Parts: sequence; structure tokens; C-alpha cells
Amino acid sequence: MALDLVSIRAAYPALRDGYAYLDGAAGTQVPESVIEAISAVYRGGIGNEGGAFPASDRSAAIVAAGRQAFADLVGGDPRGVVVGPNMTTLTYRFAYTLSRTWRPGDEIVLSRLDHDANVRPWVQAAERAGATVRWAEVDLPAGELPAEQYDALLSDRTRLVAVTAASNVLGTMPDVAAITKRAHEAGALAYVDGVHATPHTPIDIASLGADFYATSAYKWSGPHLGTVVAAPELLETLQPDKLASAPSDVPVRFETGTAAFADLAGVAAAVDHLAGLDPDAQGDRRQRLLASMSAVEAHEQAELAHLLEGLAALPGVRLIGAPRRRTATAYFTVDGYTPRAVAEHLASRKVNVWSGHNYAWELTAALGIRDHGGAVRAGLVHYNDRSDVERLLTAVSELV
Repeated sequence: MALDLVSIRAAYPALRDGYAYLDGAAGTQVPESVIEAISAVYRGGIGNEGGAFPASDRSAAIVAAGRQAFADLVGGDPRGVVVGPNMTTLTYRFAYTLSRTWRPGDEIVLSRLDHDANVRPWVQAAERAGATVRWAEVDLPAGELPAEQYDALLSDRTRLVAVTAASNVLGTMPDVAAITKRAHEAGALAYVDGVHATPHTPIDIASLGADFYATSAYKWSGPHLGTVVAAPELLETLQPDKLASAPSDVPVRFETGTAAFADLAGVAAAVDHLAGLDPDAQGDRRQRLLASMSAVEAHEQAELAHLLEGLAALPGVRLIGAPRRRTATAYFTVDGYTPRAVAEHLASRKVNVWSGHNYAWELTAALGIRDHGGAVRAGLVHYNDRSDVERLLTAVSELV
């Protein structure tokens, strides 16, 4: 079903300021329901978990509901939902934990398509363990990540394959299932960065073959929390560093310090919001999420097609990457202007975009643009409409 953009946009207070928020790839705005859910926690009173009083019980219920919401969004088990401040912090934690069993001569396989948060933690962990890093390369200029190359990269010494479900600058959505299948056949674990993919398409971690799936709520209308979702049985085999007095059960032993109770309430509200984007969706929350995110993908792809067509028609505009399957993300340059100058001009026209490498460190180096200002990134999400796209096209056309 087509999204009701009028109702959806009305739910976001920030969109009333007159700007076209095409910066969704870096983080989204939040609907009123999320704001209210977070505020209600503080108004209602909370306490740390494990206390003998009602406020403590409320906090425990919030944590359980937040884990369930994360699990419903990606098709996971709430007993395997590890929560942290963001994907980068969590990935460093898992890299340190997993690498404790690596030995010299072991190998990991990384991708140059990935955000640096799914690269540098693993590179640094491998250096400490004496393991070898092998690289999956991006097919340029299209920006694809061919799964077939993994046949030559994997061996019986491969311990981990880290790969993105979608490039945060080109939008490329590689065949993750084909890559993780090869990883598992080699006896390796698969760590999938779903930060950029989750806001744009239905996610099922079992279909992807992800042993670990990472996502951040602020990329899909939630607060600044992240999660890594894994099978609880797999988490049971891992021993992270923790305080002696901290719980030893899974998933809590991976989480340091007190939970962000109010933000976890915001996560549950954000997932409920996403599940309701298709008003005709039926079934439990997981089923409604799958239907709503399918509608989101259809809407975003239609707007992306219009954006790419419009940019391609402008003289002096160079689109970077042309993957077969991509999220609603455009990465481009304008002749005669630095990417930052383009972003500043668009900002003067009340259009928000990003410029630079956007932490796609390896990819922008391979493209030859990392040290020259990168490019301009426009990222559509479900609350963007045709007027947002037209405003960007008009603003860019003023430069060319």
C-alpha cells in the first residue's frame, strides 16, 4: 500500500521548520510518539533494575520491551539483543571479545564497501591477535561487492567475515546471504552491519545468514541507541570483560553500566511507529513491520528514481556508483564546487545534506575522492516526499 505521507510527516515535529531533511543517512528525526514515550518514563519515575520498589519494576519492564522491539524489527530473539550507545561502540566490544580466541595465522575478511565502524574495530583487533586481514574489493565504477570473490578469500583459517547490508554512501545492497553462506561453509562467523539497510527495507537476520546483526535506532526514527542481535546460544559461548559484580547471564553480560531506560522506551515507540506506517497491515508487530517496511521501500525507490533522473539531467553533476540494488541514497559531485560548498548552498535553500567521506573510509579512497572532499550525499527516508526531492534538484540546478 502507498504511504500516507501527509499523516506521516505530520507526526514529526521537526519537519515543521521548513527544511527538507535529506540527511537521513546520518540520522533521522523522531515522531511525537517517540518523544512522548521518552518523556513519560521520566515523568513516571524509574529506578535501577533489581530493586524492591515499583519504579525498579517499571525499568525492568522497559528493558524487556525494548529488547523485544529490537528483535521484532530484525527477526531476532530478544534473549540475544545486546544494547549499547551505538553500533560503533558495540562493534568494538564484540571485536575485542571475539578476537581473544584468534591466533597468529588466523584470518578475517573485511569489505572496502563498509562504513569504517565495521572495518577499523576488526583491523585493530586482528593486529593485536596477529591475525591476517583479507579484503573484498568493490567493483568500480558500479559500486558492487561481488559475492563470488569470497571463494578465493576464505580458507579454513578464516574466523570472521564482516560485511555491510548496505553502503552508507552508494546505497549498494550486496548479496549478503550469498556471502554469509560462503563464510559459514568455511567455518567462519558473519558480522553484518545493518545500520544503513534497516531503515529502508524489511530485515530478517535468518535469511541474511547473520550471526551478529548490528543496527542503530537513530537511523530509523528512534533515539541514540544501538544493538547487536545474535542467537543467545552463540552469545553464551563468548566471555566479554565485565565487572565482577555485574550479571553473568546473556545478553546482560555484554552491556556495561546502567541501561538507558528512557531511550529504550523510545526504541519500542519507534518500532511501533514503523509497524504502523502501512495502516492496512495485519497480524502481530513483526508481520506489520514486514508489510510497512515493504511499503517504505517502494515509496523510497520511487523518489530515488526521480532524484537520480533529475541529477543525471543536470550538466556538471556526476553521480557516483550505479549498483543494481540500492537504498534511497545518492552520492554526487558538482563541477566547479567542492562538496562542502554544494552542501552549504543547499543549506541556504533549506535543504539538509551531508558532504565528505561519511566514514566510508576505504570506499572513498578506492574511488579517489576521500582526500578531495568526498562527495555530496542525499539520503531519503520514509518521511521524505516529492517536494523534498524537487527542492534539492532546484537548489543544485542553481549551481550548474
